Amino acid sequence: MPQFMDVHHGMEGITADQLNQAHQADLDIEKDEGVHFEKAWADPASGTVYCLSEAPSAEAVQRIHERAGHKADEIHPVPLTV
Repeated sequence: MPQFMDVHHGMEGITADQLNQAHQADLDIEKDEGVHFEKAWADPASGTVYCLSEAPSAEAVQRIHERAGHKADEIHPVPLTV
């Protein structure tokens, strides 16, 4: 299944607990779109959050993020991993 890295901006000051809650909100509904969110990272100082997922499409990733309340600003395919 294709992998995607998505980016969220404007989350300055995000805490580990808030990141975990947002990630869990995605996990709770990911199966509805055939998506699996693997990991999330955050830089509280810049307000940037990154999510790695496997999904049938970038649109499926966005639909889950929108329903969970945190639309992605960017979604990039990750066709090559080493």
